[in-house]
Amino acid sequence: MTALTKSLTVPVKSAAGYQHKPHPARFCILAWLLLAFFAPLSGTVFAEAVKPIPGIDIEVFVKEGCPHCAKAKLFLEAWQHEQPQLHLLIRDIADDPTALERLEAIAKSQQTAARVPAFYLRQHLLVGYADETSTGKLLKAELAQQSAVTTPTDNSGSCEAADTLSCTAPPLAKDDFELNVLGRHITLAQVGLPLFTVTMGLLDGFNPCSMWVLILMISLLAPMHDRRRMLAVAGTFVAVEGIAYFVFMAAWLNLFLLIGLSRLSEIVIAAIAILAGGINLKDFWAFGRGPSLSIPASAKPGIYARIRGILQAENLLAAIVGAVVLAVLVQVVEFLCTSGFPMLYTRILTLHQTGALGYYSYLLLYNIAYMLDDIIVLGIGIITLSQRRLQEKEGRWLKLLSGLVMVGLGLYLLVAG
Repeated sequence: MTALTKSLTVPVKSAAGYQHKPHPARFCILAWLLLAFFAPLSGTVFAEAVKPIPGIDIEVFVKEGCPHCAKAKLFLEAWQHEQPQLHLLIRDIADDPTALERLEAIAKSQQTAARVPAFYLRQHLLVGYADETSTGKLLKAELAQQSAVTTPTDNSGSCEAADTLSCTAPPLAKDDFELNVLGRHITLAQVGLPLFTVTMGLLDGFNPCSMWVLILMISLLAPMHDRRRMLAVAGTFVAVEGIAYFVFMAAWLNLFLLIGLSRLSEIVIAAIAILAGGINLKDFWAFGRGPSLSIPASAKPGIYARIRGILQAENLLAAIVGAVVLAVLVQVVEFLCTSGFPMLYTRILTLHQTGALGYYSYLLLYNIAYMLDDIIVLGIGIITLSQRRLQEKEGRWLKLLSGLVMVGLGLYLLVAG
């Protein structure tokens, strides 16, 4: 038996009965589940709002060398000249360590990254400064209690507060973040974060690892000519695979929210993405030689065995349970196949201060797009009862597409930082 075959037993009754053997994969899954669902509690349920300083209308956090901070201070000076009764407290986090600590505490309580310039008023944090007609107008309206302050979702007009990052250039603003897809440049400014999320999810969905397993399952179920059973078993596999992927992405998101974002973390993420993309590109030209982010050949017999166990299940319920177990195992095995995409996307998402509900809504949208191709493949397989399997040539083209995107995004993170 292979390592994968022995890792978790498909709960299908046999002459030997049920077997349950502990395996490190279970502990890996448990760790990701804890990070995905309990880490947010530390930032939402237990985080307390930082109280404003009495007598101060707006507490402003800036940093020497930040061009957006300089523009913000000019606006504030003019505003205070117009309204002498306005009480401002401008704190430079580079000169005042307590100011940086307070900014980080405020940012943590509001589930966002500590960036400058930042304006704290009425227990709301506004990050970034564009100009008087946009950010300035928003600040005045909030101070007059005419609107609820909201931070721009693209972090435009702000700089990292961390000492490791220079504030001489804006971070990934929506106007300059772009993705090259089939020769076309797609930017956040052109499509917006929702459509950008869908685009990334669709590209991530062209994953030969999970697609190989799904097409294999459909091809083995097709000879039974039972479309209802195919839909129940393969549909369960697709649904659970999507849920498991959502959990893994939620874990990445909360990991970044917990450790924060520094220039060093950006470089590490970019390096991993470039490495993963480079390996995928290598697979296009030299498939089967050297390292590969694919399902290991040693694991494939175990997957075959599990699918056969599902086919031989005594009843539909046992087959569905087996499909659930297989879907989770495949997600664990294939996670390295697309590790670059979840890291890159969740890193970008943490720059868009949407709050917990917004974060998970975008993850859900991403995963719906991610599973769309599997749903289409499943539908075609059920309608046609196709026994066709994914060929090496097709898998290599999918590798080329994902490799180009990951390398491109990784290089952009290095250059834009």
